[in-house]
Amino acid sequence: MNKFLTNAQMREADRYTIEELGVPAYELMLKAGRSIAAYALKASEGGRRVTVVCGGGNNGGDGYVCAQELFKSGCNVAVFDASEGSRSPECERAKGDYAGAYADGVGGDVIIDCLFGTGLCRKVEGRYAGIIDGINSSGAYVIAADIPSGLNGDNGMILGTCVRADMTVAIGEYKLGHALGDAPDCCGALVRADIGIEARGEYVLCEDDASVARFFPARRLNSHKGTFGTACLVAGSRTYPGAAALCLSTALRSGCGYVKLASAPEVCASLYAKYPQAIYLPSPDLSADCLLIGPGCGDSPETFSAVHTIMRNYSGKLVLDADALNVIAKNGSSVLGEARADVLITPHLIEFTRLTGKRAAAILADPVGCARDFAREYAVTVLLKGHATVITDGRRTCINVRGNSAQAKGGSGDMLAGFICGSAARGLDLFDAAVCSSYVVGAAAELASGGLTEYCTTAGDIARNVPLAVKNIMCSSL
Repeated sequence: MNKFLTNAQMREADRYTIEELGVPAYELMLKAGRSIAAYALKASEGGRRVTVVCGGGNNGGDGYVCAQELFKSGCNVAVFDASEGSRSPECERAKGDYAGAYADGVGGDVIIDCLFGTGLCRKVEGRYAGIIDGINSSGAYVIAADIPSGLNGDNGMILGTCVRADMTVAIGEYKLGHALGDAPDCCGALVRADIGIEARGEYVLCEDDASVARFFPARRLNSHKGTFGTACLVAGSRTYPGAAALCLSTALRSGCGYVKLASAPEVCASLYAKYPQAIYLPSPDLSADCLLIGPGCGDSPETFSAVHTIMRNYSGKLVLDADALNVIAKNGSSVLGEARADVLITPHLIEFTRLTGKRAAAILADPVGCARDFAREYAVTVLLKGHATVITDGRRTCINVRGNSAQAKGGSGDMLAGFICGSAARGLDLFDAAVCSSYVVGAAAELASGGLTEYCTTAGDIARNVPLAVKNIMCSSL
């Protein structure tokens, strides 16, 4: 499990480590530069030419340390000084310690990007934009120090232009800008260099296989169907029967004891043969441990009536997805306050704009803050879907970075919602069910697309890989 920090949190961690723990700033710079150099040495094997592009801040200082380490190792290295003469004290000291050559431009077989750090908060223009464009058009293998220059460290948005790295070496801790926005398309392979900076407090967490394995404990032999709970799915309609099928496909694989579907008669009739394990109902089972409503239900007054009735009468774990969110947005998000149940909402970006009244750009600029604020205001858990999914109950916050563009297709949300409902029914609280399910489905997408490509993979293909994803996760803890 990894921490993801905001820029402000990283600055505070730096300050605490330097001022209160007494670690000299230059010692941290030496560790950072040497860590970057270790990766650069591997990339420069065979006499490849390395150019280190150094700005004037501490990121540039890391670059000078990196260049000196490469020089001492006999590497064919040169520094391109892009600072225009203004440098931080630590950068000036690192430049003074560098004994190697300088370059007139950004060519080479390997380029180390140490132009800007995470503190960049303005659009990159003029000469610096030209330098970044030169790096991107060089054809070199590019390693970014801490974060690709031009990428916002808080939200992963590109500030005018941005280095496209093959590898990014995060210094100290990962930043939110390594996961959100355009980060996956700019960072390349993401690795972390622990240089001894101590980060305190509550941070956004990111699960890995070992930590997600805790959601799949050994099952008792002395058990029965009732031991593992009941999930009820209110999904599908005459227009969208497939939504019910996709919800069922993953709910049945979630480990819960009973899966029930409440849908239109023709929808149920179409699914009897394919999913004989399910129980088909004419109306929702309000005694279920977890109830999901919304996928494929239709954006109609009848759907809102059903959602509203369930909210006022159901006291278990309630998952509101898709059309349930659309009808709530039409009638005002304040209706969430009427729910007797614990509530999880699972919006994608556009659904969340409707619920919050905020513009998409404002949410993208701070998805974690927007989701957390909404969770606190309405006392719900929020799963804000995206390539990096944000999950928060207002106290705990997690991001999921597993998955790929194979999920950017119709039906993926229905499949995720079904697995969440089943996972909550078997005993996980809604936050943990959302964290677990988004991770598992993302891992399943990676497995499916590995054989089928991200273009050709469907939601059904992903669902068929859920069992293998769970097996791999469980085996990681052995």
